Amino acid sequence: MTNKSTGTVFLGGPFKGIVDPATGEMDKRYRCRFEALIDRLDSEGYVVHNAHRRESWGAAFLTPEECTRLDFDEISASDVFVAFPGAPASPGTHVEIGWASALGKPIVFLLEQDAEYALLVRGLHTVANVTVITVEDDDLELAEQVSLAVREAVSGVTA
Repeated sequence: MTNKSTGTVFLGGPFKGIVDPATGEMDKRYRCRFEALIDRLDSEGYVVHNAHRRESWGAAFLTPEECTRLDFDEISASDVFVAFPGAPASPGTHVEIGWASALGKPIVFLLEQDAEYALLVRGLHTVANVTVITVEDDDLELAEQVSLAVREAVSGVTA
């Protein structure tokens, strides 16, 4: 066995809009979802890039210049881009979606059941490699579904 990681994943989604400005804390429901996904992927040997964790779940936001450069560089270095686009739409996540698709990264969308998404998000599969996972409120299998989708996407990546 080598010391090489299983692969690299960028996990994105709404951030600033789900942090309470009074407390500086990220909404616990979303934080738990992100932590469960990060923990699962970490445990399988993936290197996981995530702004939420990097910026202490909202307690230590970086400057626009810092977070833009880091997110772009980390998406560029990742094998797979996984994201909750946000409903309502997360502007930052939509920029990241554009970067990932322009960079030719496989994309795994985590879409809330019954939510409305931008037409370009719903149609992105026509111009990019997109896998869609429908997320339900208390979906205990989400981490397993994401793990499988990431594994399939990484196995299609040539070194």
